[in-house]
Amino acid sequence: MSVNLCIDWGNTNIKAAIFDNDILKSQYSFSNEVALEKVSTLMEQYSPQKAILCSVVDHNDEISHLVKSRIRSMVTLDGYTRTPINNAYLSAATLGPDRLAMVCGAHAMYPDKTNLVIGAGTCVTYNLMQKNKTFRGGAIAPGLQMRLKAMAAFTDKLPEVEVNGDLLLLGYDTETCMRSGAVYGMAAEIDGMIAAYAAQYPDFNAILTGGDGPFLATKIKSKIFADPDILLKGLNLILNYNVSTIR
Repeated sequence: MSVNLCIDWGNTNIKAAIFDNDILKSQYSFSNEVALEKVSTLMEQYSPQKAILCSVVDHNDEISHLVKSRIRSMVTLDGYTRTPINNAYLSAATLGPDRLAMVCGAHAMYPDKTNLVIGAGTCVTYNLMQKNKTFRGGAIAPGLQMRLKAMAAFTDKLPEVEVNGDLLLLGYDTETCMRSGAVYGMAAEIDGMIAAYAAQYPDFNAILTGGDGPFLATKIKSKIFADPDILLKGLNLILNYNVSTIR
């Protein structure tokens, strides 16, 4: 066992977590602008022996070079990385590695279930992990912020609206109508997707995660398990699975 550093580089924020003997000890969230400084500080503070980087954006290689210069073993996760599950996704080159990490984490927690992991981030992703250890794929849809921004971007007169604010099913002005449509529409979409998958797959779990997960959890009617850390847990599993093959 060892101290592991797991980095999740998303479209909006970067998250980093420290696992000590597979126990999540601490996690951090920061912007791209301070990423190099923050990761350097974490390595100095915790002295991890292994690291994994999961990124869904194109970025410079400064962090990769920094981590490789200080840590003995590092994995850069992509659709071709060895995992403890079967990856049946047909376009591995375009597979978001965060989706792979989420389903690995889900299967480890609920190995006797077919798991639909719903990642509510910049986009909302639906990721089906069958209980035979096979990741099949799922769906990708606009996230909450994207829905609100799209309405303003693709119309002449609709304003930009923040997620936070008065939220009613029956909006009383343009702003609250847009917020109602984005939030309750997305919640209804999630409920509908859960129902569709549950009807097709027995022994079924729905797991909600991602930055907007806590906000949406109270709006969803379906039975769900909420786990904001399932991606980080999956990264740690994949790192440990690959460590013996890292050079």
